[in-house]
Amino acid sequence: MTAPLKAQVLKARVHVMLKDGVLDPQGEAVRHALGTLGFSGVEAVRQGKVIELDLSATDKGAAEAEVRAMCEKLLANTVIEKYTVEIA
Repeated sequence: MTAPLKAQVLKARVHVMLKDGVLDPQGEAVRHALGTLGFSGVEAVRQGKVIELDLSATDKGAAEAEVRAMCEKLLANTVIEKYTVEIA
């Protein structure tokens, strides 16, 4: 009889960014503010978000699939945003 796999805490990091071609007013405001503060040469700024999750899981692949499902359903607006998932 094999012992059940012990759950471990996995760290998931999700990076969410606006898709290319989607207007980013927050990024543009940051770019403008940097210019007024004397930081020249900043051609463009894209602003996004990072979401960190602690997951109790036994399988890294299954955990990644679950986080991707979370992104599709809640964490990212896939019409205008793209995301990447890292599991550690």
